[in-house]
Amino acid sequence: MTKALAGVRILDFTHVQSGPTCTQLLAWFGADCIKIERPGVGDITRGQLMDVPKADSLYFTMLNHNKRSITVDSKNKKGLEIIERLIKECDVLVENFAPGAMDRMGLTWERIQELNPRMIYASVKGFGPGPYEDCKVYENVAQCTGGSASTTGFRDGPPLVTGAQIGDSGTGLHLALGIVTALYQRTMTGRGQRVTCAMQDGVLNLARVKLRDQQRLAHGPLTEYSQHGEGVPFGDAVPRAGNDSGGGQPGRILRCKGWETDPNAYTYFITQAPVWEAICDVIGEPGWKTDPGYATPKARLPKLIEIFGRIEQWTMTKTKFEVLEICNKVDIPCGPILSMKELIEDSSLRATGTVVEVDHPTRGKYFSVGNPIKLSDSPSDVKRSPLLGEHTDEILTNVLKYSAEEVAAIKASGATEPPAKKQAAE
Repeated sequence: MTKALAGVRILDFTHVQSGPTCTQLLAWFGADCIKIERPGVGDITRGQLMDVPKADSLYFTMLNHNKRSITVDSKNKKGLEIIERLIKECDVLVENFAPGAMDRMGLTWERIQELNPRMIYASVKGFGPGPYEDCKVYENVAQCTGGSASTTGFRDGPPLVTGAQIGDSGTGLHLALGIVTALYQRTMTGRGQRVTCAMQDGVLNLARVKLRDQQRLAHGPLTEYSQHGEGVPFGDAVPRAGNDSGGGQPGRILRCKGWETDPNAYTYFITQAPVWEAICDVIGEPGWKTDPGYATPKARLPKLIEIFGRIEQWTMTKTKFEVLEICNKVDIPCGPILSMKELIEDSSLRATGTVVEVDHPTRGKYFSVGNPIKLSDSPSDVKRSPLLGEHTDEILTNVLKYSAEEVAAIKASGATEPPAKKQAAE
């Protein structure tokens, strides 16, 4: 079965997480992704957070599946020639260097257009044009500057970053959509274009409900926030709201049976108005269905601490999975807090390819996330990440059509090989 992006060739200058997330997704859909790496060094994450000696780290392997690796020294004259020839052979160039790095290589947008007018040049940056555009950004910085941290946590505590990588991986996903959109437009215009995603912009997009609430504050308190029911006044910015639901339905994380020894024996429970009567029956409070103090959402708002306290009395008698089973039968929305251990062992996620087992020649078998997007006519398979420079000869020969003699000369020039180590004096 043909892959959706078969025939698309990506020139991948990315490193760490935001860029590799983008290019890996495109590779899962069938694009030929050629990863440019520095000879002898490669992507810095190959050696970060290593858990198996002398093997690429999971940080690298889980972000670089389905790619080919070529080592090229861009500061070497022959190396730059290789890169420019690759630009002519590729459809998309993706990079997430610090501002100005590509220009310093001599690969300005103007030069890239000159080499390949159909090239789509995609970049992840920390910020868009403005006072911060030259600042260096990492995951947590993006969360803090994009509105996520200021609205995450409890109102009496400090701002918090999330466990999900919404700054890096989130922006990479945004960039992938931009690339596919530009490829589609190119089928009509014949021209390439620049695609840019700023990490601050990507985080703010994912935090849009808080931007919504910021504007609502001008017209009165945010009544679905628990602090309103507790009589705590609002300030001039959206507050941190703990585990309140962002959709207007009161929700909390509640303890379940076993919470004393299991840090994840919890469930998220939502007191959705249409199923209020079912909630009352499940927790053993049938009188609340008709009691004027509990029967309507407005009446319940000042009593949320009491209500969730009573629900928690019930959830603490059940495991989180029992809570899910009981509530699901009567359409009460809830969800168990699943640990990474539980997710990696979930047979349904294995069956759908959301969690996959991958075999690697130096580190052995490991688990990774697979493609979260399922296409009926373009199934994804997850292939191991490349060893450093594993496909250098293959790309030079098959993509760039260098002869065996030319490849030998390229290697002799140092364009694809790490500098020779100096011998210690005897």
